[in-house]
Amino acid sequence: MFQRRFLLPNRRDLLKGGAALLACSRLPNGAIASEGEPLTIEAREGTAELWEEGGPKADIWGYEGRVPGPVIWIPQGETLPLRFVNRLKQPSTIHWHGIRLDNAYDGVAGLTQEAVEPGESFDYQVKAPDAGTYWYHPHNRSWEQLARGLYGVLIVQEAGAKAYDRELLFVFDDWRLNEERQIDEASFGNLHDWSHAGRLGNVLTTNGLPYFKERARPGERLRVRVVNTANARVLSFRFSKLRPRVIALDGQPVAPYELADDTLLIAPSQRADLIVDVPHEGGVFKVDEVSGAPFAAGEIAAGGPVMQRETPLPEDIALPANPLNRFLSLGDALSADLLMQGGAMGGLSQATLHGETKDLRSLAQEGKVWAFNGIVGSHHDPALFSVARGRTVRMPMMNDTSFPHAMHIHGHHFTVLSRNGAKPTREVWHDTVLMEPGEKVEIAFVADNPGKWMIHCHMLEHQAAGMTAWFEVA
Repeated sequence: MFQRRFLLPNRRDLLKGGAALLACSRLPNGAIASEGEPLTIEAREGTAELWEEGGPKADIWGYEGRVPGPVIWIPQGETLPLRFVNRLKQPSTIHWHGIRLDNAYDGVAGLTQEAVEPGESFDYQVKAPDAGTYWYHPHNRSWEQLARGLYGVLIVQEAGAKAYDRELLFVFDDWRLNEERQIDEASFGNLHDWSHAGRLGNVLTTNGLPYFKERARPGERLRVRVVNTANARVLSFRFSKLRPRVIALDGQPVAPYELADDTLLIAPSQRADLIVDVPHEGGVFKVDEVSGAPFAAGEIAAGGPVMQRETPLPEDIALPANPLNRFLSLGDALSADLLMQGGAMGGLSQATLHGETKDLRSLAQEGKVWAFNGIVGSHHDPALFSVARGRTVRMPMMNDTSFPHAMHIHGHHFTVLSRNGAKPTREVWHDTVLMEPGEKVEIAFVADNPGKWMIHCHMLEHQAAGMTAWFEVA
């Protein structure tokens, strides 16, 4: 087995303009995703230089045949009609991660729609009530299709004056490549991955490239959008000497705050919007992934004259609030406990699968090793709970396993009421929350979006092996 965690990459410049994505509303493929104009996106095979510049090209699956897929830009409040065409060998869908859209377009095969067969299409209506950084990916065999590169970024742009000069987008992913520098297909479905931390890669890419080198001007203010599209790896990025300030998490604005040690911890599927003021003295500022031994992700090189603006930027970097219902009526909230069990070293002896209680050995033979509340989840099981529209849901979640889990709720955003009994220091509205082994996290949200919605671990191998459920908003 090829043993290498991340590549120490060669230098490589991003394609000119490839990181400044919002200079106009035009997509990389030439289509325009604004003002309700229709857009067609195909999922098809392609290639990418994941290993090194000029090296062997890996076979990937991508929207429009590349990775990441096209950046879709929608003005806040608009609805984008989009036709998805499947040119792959497997059925697929598009899930619009973090968007509070209509349930019929959530893209979950077997729950909100049938999977789109090869050669077929499906028409989505992507409503964008909340400005922010989101992304899109399949929700059919997600554990394989994402690992092959099938994902893209969706940006909903707020109106009004911008408190920054330019935007950068960093889409991070880890890939498991074999000795031929191709995606390691032989390890798909590996029970060891499914029962441990998930599929962890050995190569890190940014925007589909093995290294990024972005240029900036001294004194320039950047809005940096960070997306973790990895199957299972929790990433930790240190922005050396740049002192980033967080202005949004999972698409929702937060009161700006500085990152401790200039380091951003970001779980699979999460996004973070940062404001970076490039120092006036300029220089080369490294961005390293430091969850283990430090590995270079890229750099921002600032040189030349200090940035001069004809019009000063607004002093307040805070983003305007989204129209999210933040009024929690906890006194009459529906309480729905969620106990996470299973995995290696987890102590799960038995669980219910499709209504039948089975021991762990029998479950493992079917690739199922995780459970919520003693149930190995699927779309065919009864709902975790049903709730009247507009009622508050209070959900204490307990991670009684030996591994972290990135818990994601579809169609809604939630806030953390407590973590291990302690109240958080700031109010944040998430669609995904990272829970460490042994942690208890209590969340709450207003169930105001009708339909059937998934709740699952976004370590995608954990989801496939049983960490999934659904609830219904009447």
